Amino acid sequence: MKQNNENTNAFLIHISAFAGFIFPFGNIITPLIAWQTLKDRSSFLDKHGKEAINFNISYSLYIFILTLSFIPVFIGSIFRNFDNLDNFNHININFETFNFFGIMGIASLAGIVGIIKIALIIIAALKAKEGESYKYPFTIKFIK
Repeated sequence: MKQNNENTNAFLIHISAFAGFIFPFGNIITPLIAWQTLKDRSSFLDKHGKEAINFNISYSLYIFILTLSFIPVFIGSIFRNFDNLDNFNHININFETFNFFGIMGIASLAGIVGIIKIALIIIAALKAKEGESYKYPFTIKFIK
């Protein structure tokens, strides 16, 4: 295979992670399909495919954990606002003391992680297009 085609295919493997914005788990499924079809053509494509899949699985795991951390903050802020639990006719939820800053903090963190993901995918795709290897930071090696 020509070097230019390898670079383009490695670029497409990384960029295919943006399919996650179109359909659920597209950020894992599309690079996986691209890697499975191209991995036998060269070791360069095999390395980039594994790296892209490992990054997207790791990122999905991190977002899942971040989502789980949101649940106790939300439920705790609701139960904190119950005034009188003995009298069920008078349950007052005061949204003025709702844990706004906790929820906004977690939402901001999720937004920052999303922006970092987009930037890392673009950097990896550009490095692949130039024919260079790229290792995503904080990536768990699921596929070795």
